[in-house]
Amino acid sequence: MKQLYYAALIYLVLGLAGGLGYREITKANGFTGDTQLAVVHTHLLVLGMLVFLVVLLLEKTFTLTDSRLFPWFFWVYNAGVVWTAAFLAINGTRTVAGEPTGAALAGMAGFGHILLTAGLVLFFVCLRSRLSTSDTAPTTTIGR
Repeated sequence: MKQLYYAALIYLVLGLAGGLGYREITKANGFTGDTQLAVVHTHLLVLGMLVFLVVLLLEKTFTLTDSRLFPWFFWVYNAGVVWTAAFLAINGTRTVAGEPTGAALAGMAGFGHILLTAGLVLFFVCLRSRLSTSDTAPTTTIGR
């Protein structure tokens, strides 16, 4: 469970740094247009911090880490979040600097979204297996 807490904490720090970076990079360059830098911090805060806080709550209830698929979910999903945020930052920084961005960078960011999707599929399969396990577990009643 500490692994989930620390993942959420790291994404909080990265998300806040992403917001600060967006503000400072655009201010330093006098940039006022649209850039993917604007969504780096929200991707990190929502897909990183918030998701891992929810997974932490579900872990407490369903012991998701007992599933053999949990490590796969954890590492594939983290790779997807980091990869996506990195290429959003690269693409956004190039936009602010007035450099061309192109299809290759968009494709690389798209690969991050594919990793995120694979991670989410793994998560739901993992959750389903733990729901099945908890359905068959004996229940205790208070007062008997």
